[in-house]
Amino acid sequence: MYKIAVMGDRDSIYGFAALGLEPFPFTDPAEAGKKMRQLAESGYAVIYITEALAAQLGAEIERYREADLPAIILIPGVSGNTGQGILAVKKSVEQAVGSDIIFNN
Repeated sequence: MYKIAVMGDRDSIYGFAALGLEPFPFTDPAEAGKKMRQLAESGYAVIYITEALAAQLGAEIERYREADLPAIILIPGVSGNTGQGILAVKKSVEQAVGSDIIFNN
C-alpha cells in the first residue's frame, strides 16, 4: 500500500497528520532533499511539499517530474500562497493534454 507524506515547516504541515499523512518538518533544504529521495525510494506515492520549501528544492523536484511515482504536489504554507503550486499543476496538465485547458491562454 502506498503512503503519503507532507514536507515543509512545522506550522504548515502538522495539521495534515490528523488526515493520516506523515509529516516531515524541514527548514534545511539539503536535509529535505535527502529525505525526499528516501521517501521516493521507500513506497511513498504522493509527497505534498510547501511552496516555500519547494522553491529551494527545484532541482530535486524536477528529478521526479517525469517519474510515475512519487507525485510531488506543491501546497501553500502558513506564510501564504506564492502561486507556484497552481503553475506546477498547469504545467503538468499542459504536458498531459497538450494545451492549456485551465487558464485557456
